Amino acid sequence: MSSIFMQPNSSANVTFVRPATFFINGFFDVPHAKYYYVFLSLVYVVTVLGNSFIMCIIYLARRLHTAKYIAVFHLAFSDLCGSSALIPKVIDTFLFEHQDISYEACLVYMFFVYHFMNLQSLTLLVLAYDRLVAICFPLQYHAIVTKPAMFLIIGVVWSFSVTFFSVLVCSVNRLSFCGSNVLDSYFCDYGPIYRIACNDNSVNILLGKICYSLLIFTPLILIFISYFCIALVLFKIPHGVDRIKAIKTCTSHLILVAIFYIPILSNNIASIITPLHPNARIINNSLTQTIPPMLNPIIYTLKTEEVMQSIKELYKRSKVNTTTDRRIKCSRRN
Repeated sequence: MSSIFMQPNSSANVTFVRPATFFINGFFDVPHAKYYYVFLSLVYVVTVLGNSFIMCIIYLARRLHTAKYIAVFHLAFSDLCGSSALIPKVIDTFLFEHQDISYEACLVYMFFVYHFMNLQSLTLLVLAYDRLVAICFPLQYHAIVTKPAMFLIIGVVWSFSVTFFSVLVCSVNRLSFCGSNVLDSYFCDYGPIYRIACNDNSVNILLGKICYSLLIFTPLILIFISYFCIALVLFKIPHGVDRIKAIKTCTSHLILVAIFYIPILSNNIASIITPLHPNARIINNSLTQTIPPMLNPIIYTLKTEEVMQSIKELYKRSKVNTTTDRRIKCSRRN
């Protein structure tokens, strides 16, 4: 346990106790738990390689310089940053046994993990909007979903996310920790922090519920509404070939939505039905936060025809350039 210092509140006759550090507990009595963190490190390597690859393809392939792929690039960037905010610190915490973290560093850690997870969720909503306009208003698509409009949407998403999670994280400062400083989690999670507070945490509970609503349920409901509208339009398409072609443009996005939201919803439903053991909760939550960013670039690469075509074109171009360079070198030697 770490020492604590006392910080008086000048506005009221209340003494706030703030820990110098938090202790991140991790798994309870799990033999060979380090192997799980080694697994997470492998997940991180694949995530970095996959998302860096898809970002490079979008940057290099001119045919992908469209509003839709600005959003796809942003999703890959959010996945990469979200995993980088979480996994290296988890590895450092448990593989190298640095489980004590300073109070301020804990709040910064919390902010970036939640912020980038929120960006992933909202970017999936932006991609659903893109598909809604493309299928329901095909003639107006290029006039509505423009590059400036997409940059504006992403800018609004960032402003909203930074503002909300700044408020969420700063709300921890109103809590007093006069008992334990041990967090039963694998990172500086908001819920375990406000649960160990010894003063009124009702505001933090409310903010936590709002966080889940904004992060998970509201985007998911809006995505469901958008696909309901898309389904209505698809049923009106007379030719089956055209309908299948339109459905294919949504397939990769629907898989991403399922991978991201279904595990989170399952965890929440399971925790409501029966109290989860802390170890089960840690495994469920960590996999929920780390596996989708790893799978997203793989799915977009394999399931999106435009991306596959761009990869082939870039490969052929690099092959031609390599052959040309060899010929030039040979001619210079001769």
